[in-house]
Amino acid sequence: MTYCVAVIPGDGIGPEVLAEGVKMLEAVAALDGSFQFEFTHFPWGCEYYLREGRMMPEDGLDTLRGFDAIFLGAVGYPGVPDHISLWDLLLVIRKEFDQYINLRPVKLLKGAPCPLAGVSREEIDMLFVRENSEGEYAGSGSWLYKGQPNEVVIQNGVFSRKGCERVIRYAYELARKEKKTLTSISKGNALNYSMVFWDQIFAEVGREYPDVTTYSYLVDAASMFMVKDPGRFQIVVTSNLFGDILTDLGAAIAGGMGLAAGANLNPEGKYPSMFEPIHGSAPDIAGQGKANPLATLWSAAQMLEHFGYPHWSDRIIDTIEQLLVEGKTLTPDLGGTATTQEVGTRAVQMMQERFSQK
Repeated sequence: MTYCVAVIPGDGIGPEVLAEGVKMLEAVAALDGSFQFEFTHFPWGCEYYLREGRMMPEDGLDTLRGFDAIFLGAVGYPGVPDHISLWDLLLVIRKEFDQYINLRPVKLLKGAPCPLAGVSREEIDMLFVRENSEGEYAGSGSWLYKGQPNEVVIQNGVFSRKGCERVIRYAYELARKEKKTLTSISKGNALNYSMVFWDQIFAEVGREYPDVTTYSYLVDAASMFMVKDPGRFQIVVTSNLFGDILTDLGAAIAGGMGLAAGANLNPEGKYPSMFEPIHGSAPDIAGQGKANPLATLWSAAQMLEHFGYPHWSDRIIDTIEQLLVEGKTLTPDLGGTATTQEVGTRAVQMMQERFSQK
């Protein structure tokens, strides 16, 4: 079986970390022997924008449509406005390919640093199911009377029944399958249309899942409890904006952004899904070999799970954990002196030592 993967290294540290993710996927394929990867690289991103005036070619989406998955490094660089780099590459792929599920694990691995005192590793183990196609990132609004004293900006949040119901149902199914609790996070007391609607649909769908234990929190309370009592969260479902913010908080309590991975899924498989570290392009350390590739390895694990190889996904995460415990080959953000490439090479070496067929 050959999986065709579009590789978009992107900007800043993206090329550095993504090279290590590709290296890990190739190593896993060699260890397994029943499948292989065919990688096609696309030099799209901010450098491309500065040359061509756009983040990807006009037919970029048509080109990507034929791949089994997309592996993205990072987007954003000084000189290109953030709303252009984000909207003209990452968000357009998410929307056009209906990648309406964003899965972001928040799990404290053995050996990973945690800033919270008195919290055990087992207490930080949650999975965020983030609505990924509409909500506050729908791009709907108006900018009136630009540059005038009566200038007005309107940013709309778009919450459709279809959009809310499908992500909430996905979360319920996941909670049922894994026999975990499900928590909905909203802000229904202040956002009297969108979030009241979200809460209503969460309750409606929940009637079909009487076996799933549920909780609901306002986003401000949830932020507090993620720090004070993270153990109360297992599967979490929330809107686009809240999911984006809370998973960065989750990364902070679970080892840092260098361990934060994300999967953008089209569950029906009509379009390719996309896998990425969520730490951003970090242009201040680009090209210095300081970037942590472990989030990219984790996103590679998510890709393998998506393709139907959960055992290899678990093995990559287990290897990341063992590398952290060993503590000898870590990037500066984790207190080490190793380079990006050295960390990726050591992780692959560990995989080969532990899981090669004797």
